[in-house]
Amino acid sequence: MTHPTDIGRVLAPTSHLRIALYLAAAGVPVLPLRGGKVPFGNCRRCADNACGGRPNMKTPGPCACPAPCHAWAAATTDPQVINSARWARAWREAAAVAYHPGGAGVTVVDLDNPAAVAWAREALPPTQTVPTTRGEHWIYRGTMQSANGVRDGVDIKSTMAYARWLGPGTGTMTALPGAVRVLAVKEPAVFRPALHSIAVPAQAGECRHRTPAYLERGIAMAEQRITEARSAVHTTVYRTFLAVLSVHGRCGCLTEAHVARLFTAAQAKGESPRHCTDAWANARTALGM
Repeated sequence: MTHPTDIGRVLAPTSHLRIALYLAAAGVPVLPLRGGKVPFGNCRRCADNACGGRPNMKTPGPCACPAPCHAWAAATTDPQVINSARWARAWREAAAVAYHPGGAGVTVVDLDNPAAVAWAREALPPTQTVPTTRGEHWIYRGTMQSANGVRDGVDIKSTMAYARWLGPGTGTMTALPGAVRVLAVKEPAVFRPALHSIAVPAQAGECRHRTPAYLERGIAMAEQRITEARSAVHTTVYRTFLAVLSVHGRCGCLTEAHVARLFTAAQAKGESPRHCTDAWANARTALGM
């Protein structure tokens, strides 16, 4: 199958309908977008999912409505559907063409601001790149679960999602890396505690570390691990917090100053204070603290 970035290299269609037909011929499922870059609303028959389409939001069926209903699930490569009278009005009013990345066998990393682009250039392997209004789309070969807000200004669009077609871009499409896949891995949700409660209370008994140098070395190594992370920073921060707490969290040696050092290292890599607090709380919960 031809990937969506390949077709635009040799063709320069002049209308949304022509773009859609060219992409569909390359095996890329397409749909029209109205103003605001959103899909057209469901028809009366399909309103409020009365038709039974997309049960549990996991499949595009069983609804066979000929109108461009159900957002990403309406994306198709069938030229008869795309050229049908039911879709004609949508194309006349369309503001853009979208495609279903997962249906095309690709994943789009949507970088929505210059800071997100700068992060990707440091943390992700190069691939096909398409400029957008505020940032870039990085397109990889392979599919995964879509996820929004995996980092500030970073969304992942693949299965059960749509992305605007913005042209072929530049560069060579490469395989979807693990560094992108782990971005969609979420920690267990827990109640977010206040910052003043992040320290672990002291427990009775002699400290098994015997010397403060052992703790200092552990904190320094944790800071280094976070600082040297080149990808999967979310996951690295969480696992580092988990490792520190598993060794130093029960004897009462950790202070808020130690935790602040770890938070500072994480925030220097682009993590928010909220994520640091959540990751710390999640690590404590995982260890039964």
